[in-house]
Amino acid sequence: MPALSAGSGSDTGLYELLAALPAQLQPHVDSQEDLTFLWDTFGEKSLHSLVKIYEKLHYYERQNPVPILHGAAALADDLAEDLQNKPLNSEIRELLKLLSKPNVKALLSVHDTVAQKKYDPVLPPMPDDIDDEEDSVKIIRLVKNREPLGATIKKDEQTGAIVVARIMRGGAADRSGLIHVGDELREVNGIPVEDKKPEEIIQILVTGFRRSFRLSRKDKKTNKSMYECKKSDQYDTADVPTYEEVTPYRRQMNEKYRLVVLVGPVGVGLNELKRKLLISDTQHYGVTVPHTTRARRSQESDGVEYIFISKHLFETDVQNNKFIEYGEYKNNYYGTSIDSVRSVLAKNKVCLLDVQPHTVKHLRTLEFKPYVIFIKPPSIERLRETRKNAKIISGRDDEGAAKPFTEEDFQEMIKSAQIMESQYGHLFDKIIVNDDLNMAFKELKTTFDKLETETYWVPVSWLHS
Repeated sequence: MPALSAGSGSDTGLYELLAALPAQLQPHVDSQEDLTFLWDTFGEKSLHSLVKIYEKLHYYERQNPVPILHGAAALADDLAEDLQNKPLNSEIRELLKLLSKPNVKALLSVHDTVAQKKYDPVLPPMPDDIDDEEDSVKIIRLVKNREPLGATIKKDEQTGAIVVARIMRGGAADRSGLIHVGDELREVNGIPVEDKKPEEIIQILVTGFRRSFRLSRKDKKTNKSMYECKKSDQYDTADVPTYEEVTPYRRQMNEKYRLVVLVGPVGVGLNELKRKLLISDTQHYGVTVPHTTRARRSQESDGVEYIFISKHLFETDVQNNKFIEYGEYKNNYYGTSIDSVRSVLAKNKVCLLDVQPHTVKHLRTLEFKPYVIFIKPPSIERLRETRKNAKIISGRDDEGAAKPFTEEDFQEMIKSAQIMESQYGHLFDKIIVNDDLNMAFKELKTTFDKLETETYWVPVSWLHS
């Protein structure tokens, strides 16, 4: 690598060097693709912020500051005790009131923690009475502010155990990476929970600033995914129905439209319904442009049929969780990015998105407020009658050949629909049976019109960040 000129001054920081790096490397980069990758990588705002924090900490460390004392909180308590024995005048009363305030006590406690360099929480010892059948026991402590934990719990009706039912994407539990769906809750803040109701446990969580948990996990065999679609390892595949606090919501005129998610088995008619909606009003409805790593064909335009990117950049975006879902076909990646959804919504359009059902829970955020519609097939007898002259696309790519439906296709469609409804039905806001395409379209259009004008129940978390 060539030598880099970071500036004439010896005090030029890492941040300035990082910002100048792509421009200085430009003469030595062979392709525009590599140059774009460099700009995207070194221009990432989060990376710049991280470097700025590093520089400030490094500067602070060089100053070698030394605390005047290590026990400010204890000194404040001693002072308050001495003042209580003095004749109380207005100044003493004001000082006692100030020293008794929770925020002042918390500030002094933080000062002592930093001064004594006791940053790590002290975890409780491993209990002696661990069940021999447990495969693992985790003791977790989260030190937090008023932010919700971002996880829900439920009582297993068969065993009576309290288990983690859902992890909210982006919440404290999700970011910690330590709590997973299916974990059995044994203790909260040192209090056993075997005989407690979920409501009682929630009260313990609400009043605890430092939250410690003892969780056990059984070795459960996971079912192989029936889809080609892949997703980030940080997401749990399990999803179970659980109580969720809701509140009335009605879209305001100045708000973006809610994301509309269509879910259904292969061959049920999702693409046909999307196409009819788009044709009905191209200015009002929009669809995402997928990303792919395959080569662009002569009749295609970048950003129209696909967004064409390199395999390296695609894999980088996968690692950075920028895709809602993605898959591989004939050694090429195809994926739907979060930004592609944002792009449609930013144009003041209703975004029509069809995804695999296991990704729905990761879209249930304050930003998107998704309305999930399950397109369900009719009976197998009706499928034989209505689809006898129809065709099904055999592959993900546009090269996939259309072929007539077979009896196996009908059976697989019914089976897939049953699995989707049983596992993810609690996430569906509306079910439409596609018995007749025109009737299903009318029902879908009516649903969309009501969605924009009427009041619906939504999770409380969607309205309060």
